[in-house]
Amino acid sequence: MLKIGNISNFTDEAKLAKYAGLVWNHKQSNDYKSDETGMSKYGNKYLRYYLIQAANSVKNYCPEYKDYYSKKHKESTKHKHKRALVLSARKLVRLIFVLLRDNVLYDPSQYLNSSGGDYQT
Repeated sequence: MLKIGNISNFTDEAKLAKYAGLVWNHKQSNDYKSDETGMSKYGNKYLRYYLIQAANSVKNYCPEYKDYYSKKHKESTKHKHKRALVLSARKLVRLIFVLLRDNVLYDPSQYLNSSGGDYQT
């Protein structure tokens, strides 16, 4: 069984995403910064897998996630589907974090703002 424990163990959604392994490695040296970086292999690989699968399913049924996925797919230069899917999973982690932190059920009208579908915290 996958578990993240108590949500209060994570100070923000970025810490939860890092725990799930939904972060990218940083490749830089002095003024050089690589455009092509792979995902980190740290974190809970099972949680990462299930969050990415959930994001794939959510994008098929939720218009906000479908639009977000399409936007990220167009922005990516390489590995379009994978990158867009992982970024959608990160968006899903933000929602999950807020829902667990506030101990509420999902209500789209409460959590979506009109400026692009990000979640209010």
